Amino acid sequence: MTNQPENHTSPSLSPLIGPGPYSIGQVAKSTGIAVETVRYYERIGLLPAPPRGGGNYRRYGMGHVERLQFIRRARALGFALEDIKTLLGLAKLEPRKKGANQPLASPSLDKEVERADVHKLAKKHLQEVEDKLAQLQRLRTALRKLIAACPHGEVSGCGIIDGLTGVATKKQENTSAS
Repeated sequence: MTNQPENHTSPSLSPLIGPGPYSIGQVAKSTGIAVETVRYYERIGLLPAPPRGGGNYRRYGMGHVERLQFIRRARALGFALEDIKTLLGLAKLEPRKKGANQPLASPSLDKEVERADVHKLAKKHLQEVEDKLAQLQRLRTALRKLIAACPHGEVSGCGIIDGLTGVATKKQENTSAS
């Protein structure tokens, strides 16, 4: 997994005023994505680099904001960044006209192939989510067993410590062998 900044808080989203251009701080606040994460998305190619204004500051347009909102929604559904890149490409989310201040064109999934690709990607992601849920249920069962093995909180003879160190497994193997 790549080290990436994430904004795990639930910021109050702030509406943008006027047609832009906007500063990175305004874009971050309006989308709920941290400033460093916006920069990260630029570095990895999820977000096109905006033009630079006076003082070499980034100047974002509405197309950038809409693309970041798309990315935020996809991340909220748990899609991986590579899958989001694919979805952005399939949705053809590009500015209507050249220039940073233009909104994105409406997504156009004209071709059946592209719709099938989106469907296939979503099904793959759903399977990954179901696999993780099954893994978490197994983890919950194992933790419940460990907690039940150590009801008094004492370290000496504690089923949790024994389970983590493998002592419980060795005890079960010795009992089985007898």
